[in-house]
Amino acid sequence: MSTHHRATPHGGAVPGPPPDDPPPDDPRTAALATTLRERGSMKWTGRDAQIAAWVAESDLGTPPEVTAALVAAVDQGLLGYLPPAQRAALADACSTWHREQYGWDVDPGRVHPVADVLEALRVTLELWSEPGSPIVLPTPAYMPFLTAPATWGHPVVQVPMSPDGTLDLDAIGAALAPGGRTLVLVNPHNPTGRVLPAHELTALERVVDQHHGRVFADEIHAPLTVAGSHHVPYASVGPAAARHTVTATSASKGWNLAGLKCAQVILSNDQDQRRWRPHDHLATHGASTLGVVANTAAYRQAPTWPGQVMDQVHVNATTLEQELAAHAPAVGYQPPEGTYLAWLDLRRAGAPLDGLGRWVQARTGVAVTDGAACGDVGRGFVRLNLAMPRPLVVTAARRLGRALAEVSPAPTAS
Repeated sequence: MSTHHRATPHGGAVPGPPPDDPPPDDPRTAALATTLRERGSMKWTGRDAQIAAWVAESDLGTPPEVTAALVAAVDQGLLGYLPPAQRAALADACSTWHREQYGWDVDPGRVHPVADVLEALRVTLELWSEPGSPIVLPTPAYMPFLTAPATWGHPVVQVPMSPDGTLDLDAIGAALAPGGRTLVLVNPHNPTGRVLPAHELTALERVVDQHHGRVFADEIHAPLTVAGSHHVPYASVGPAAARHTVTATSASKGWNLAGLKCAQVILSNDQDQRRWRPHDHLATHGASTLGVVANTAAYRQAPTWPGQVMDQVHVNATTLEQELAAHAPAVGYQPPEGTYLAWLDLRRAGAPLDGLGRWVQARTGVAVTDGAACGDVGRGFVRLNLAMPRPLVVTAARRLGRALAEVSPAPTAS
């Protein structure tokens, strides 16, 4: 990505990398991290770490087209409640994006702004799930999906995915059969980075339809796929999926806008639209005006931005794969097909499985997400954010290798 594209609203740019791959304690890398920390983002100030690779924010910037739209909105005084014209513009932009990118024809009248994906899930459960009904969640999964439903009165049934990251359709069917009403589907998948193919989604459609279930499809990472991978909206795979799905999406991940509080609920049938209509005002009230402006500008004016982000993420993912092979070969890792997240398997690397995230940060200075927070099956894994300058990826991998070598030294020759 060019320096221009990596410019921030404050005019700062991500410094260029050192001329060669840095050793684990290179002061040039420390200076790069300091520059990022001084911006004050949650990612770099929310934890006391030397390298921030935990929360899913990006260090790769926001496109100038979006920041210009935000500045113009502030200059115009668009700081109050959401105007109907802005809402209509977002619906049209989101609909056009899905048609042009994925071949899915979405009626703009069925696109509704909400604050974020968690609010979309809350409203979905309120409108389409019986009180107290279980939520079926393939795991590992985005962390709040394991905790938030319980606060709304819905227990979570964890359904571990297969070791290769595919959905366990038999187990999903078994979880839906006794009364699990809603399946939460994350695609592209957070945290594994897998992009589900159409044939797997079609097979899931049959299972859900057989058990008269519903699907909440979190597709917030849809714009972030590597070359050769293609996102398929779940609700587009067939008539049954269109009947039983509520889709949630946003420009928040692809264009780095999460703090602006705007996501979109897409309804794919008339019956769901009628069910939604009486609740629209309260459901959409939390979407911010500036978030709507930014999402609209992202879809309309910066459509190539996520691809540029993923070009850099692909470089970082390949770098991580090479560095782990050289310095931490016991760590299991498959580069992501989508998202900017790396899912690292440390179960055979000698590190303590309990409190693994804290252990990694304490031993390496790299803040990661403990896989145990992503479900029972995530114990022994960590999630690492790849949306950062490449030298920090190199440093993080080499520090991890050094820490693991200290707990699992190489055998000596006899």
